[in-house]
Amino acid sequence: MTRTAVITGLGATTPIGGDVPTFWENALKGVSGAATMEHDWVERYELPVTFAAELAVPTSEVLTKVETKRQDPSTQMATVAAREAWKDAGLDAADVDGDRFAVAFGTGIGGVWTLLDGWDTLRERGPRRVMPMTVPMLMPNGAAGALSLEFGARAGARTAVSACASGTEALETALELIRSGRADVVMCGSAEAAVHPLPMAGFSAMQALSKRNDDPQAASRPYDVDRDGFVLGEGAGVMIVESEEHAAARGARVYAELVGTGVTSDSHHITAPEPEGLGATRAMRRALENAGLRPEDVTHVNAHATSTPKGDAPEYLAMRAVFGDHLDDVQVSATKSQTGHLLGASGAIESVLAVLAVHHGRTPVTINLDNQDPEIPLNVVTGTPGALPEGRRVALKNSFGFGGHNAVAVFVGR
Repeated sequence: MTRTAVITGLGATTPIGGDVPTFWENALKGVSGAATMEHDWVERYELPVTFAAELAVPTSEVLTKVETKRQDPSTQMATVAAREAWKDAGLDAADVDGDRFAVAFGTGIGGVWTLLDGWDTLRERGPRRVMPMTVPMLMPNGAAGALSLEFGARAGARTAVSACASGTEALETALELIRSGRADVVMCGSAEAAVHPLPMAGFSAMQALSKRNDDPQAASRPYDVDRDGFVLGEGAGVMIVESEEHAAARGARVYAELVGTGVTSDSHHITAPEPEGLGATRAMRRALENAGLRPEDVTHVNAHATSTPKGDAPEYLAMRAVFGDHLDDVQVSATKSQTGHLLGASGAIESVLAVLAVHHGRTPVTINLDNQDPEIPLNVVTGTPGALPEGRRVALKNSFGFGGHNAVAVFVGR
């Protein structure tokens, strides 16, 4: 018998909130996390883009000095979000059999700060000054390993490295582990800490970032005719996914069910999406089939919607292919307009918002949509939060990444 997967705990640290309650409140208000960076390296390297969406609450204000020294910033963010999710779920070590507890995590880049700082140290000061913990800190699975150690997860610590689809792809692993009976509890999420001069220079070189240096808060503008690229963000999101039986046995509060996932690949281009959204279409259809739902059941989509000229339109075409005329009734939130694009962490933090949307029956707003592209006629939530109809709280979360990765998750509110 296939087991039901439910979500019992949420954690997040983002550019618009250092914890889930603040994150959710600001997502409903339409707060922007983008701001001009104050790091000396912005001027030193003469970066063409001088703003980003950095953490609202630095990890140094939450973790100990020892923890920040021994963890890459991406793992620090994962740790902050995971501790909140664990506490929010009401778990303690006595509640969970470690052999039935897994971690499914994601990242797009991993420990880029550790890797590049270590390279600078090697060049400038020699090999003896490179930190002994350099490799465990820089490896992309560092966060998954750190969380499995801290919380005692022994049923596996898996890492999805699928660019901007990583966080949502990790949800597929979590769902498979619960449904198959290989785990009772999965700590699932993703983290990214890539607000660093090299990724920013690289994204700028490929014309992917918005150049609105004079108005950072208005820079991320999904679906707007004047969109000119994304805003780079950082952060982490974590969910506790349990079998329904395990959650019920301990009297846990349930936010939502994770009812389906779909993963495909475009096989089209290393950075550009397939222009008609064919891979995204297949991923959404697979997720709905996996969930046992029809397109007409969906009332909310938290879209990938990066605010790039070439990226937003294919996602619209995919949604239109899946939903048909019903798409006009689906409330679409493009929350990267507020948080910026967190790369591998985007799927996790946006899934947290999707879960809260179906739990509370309210949908976050999209900001900076002043002149909607007529080629993308979506029912976008702007101004004030949307209200989902009673008894029909079904959300779909889209994530698409460089390399042609497509991942979709479906949530049903409780």
